[in-house]
Amino acid sequence: MRHSERLAIAAHLHVLLRRKTGRVTDTEWMAADRAYALEIVRFSRERAQSDGLPELNEWADKLEAATYQAAAAPAPRRPLAQALAPQPPERPPVPDRYVGGIR
Repeated sequence: MRHSERLAIAAHLHVLLRRKTGRVTDTEWMAADRAYALEIVRFSRERAQSDGLPELNEWADKLEAATYQAAAAPAPRRPLAQALAPQPPERPPVPDRYVGGIR
C-alpha cells in the first residue's frame, strides 16, 4: 500500500477522533510510524466500545490492515541497469561571491 493511501486513512481517522472524542493526532506520523499507528488503533477501538461509535472501529481496522500491509511490503529497488549506469560527475563548488565583480 502506498504512503498516500495510508495517509488518507490516517486523515479520515484523525477527523473522526477529533470530532467524536476530542483527540488530536498526527496524521503524517500515523502513516509513517507503525508503533504510533497501532496505538491509535488501540485507542480508537477502546473509545468505539466505550462510546458506542462503530465507525471508529471500521477505520481502526483499515488503519491496522494498511499498517501491517506496509510492513510486509518489500522496499522498492532501483533496476539493475539504473544502478550500474555511470553517474554524472559532481559539479565544482560555487564561490560565495560573483567572480570578477560587476562593473
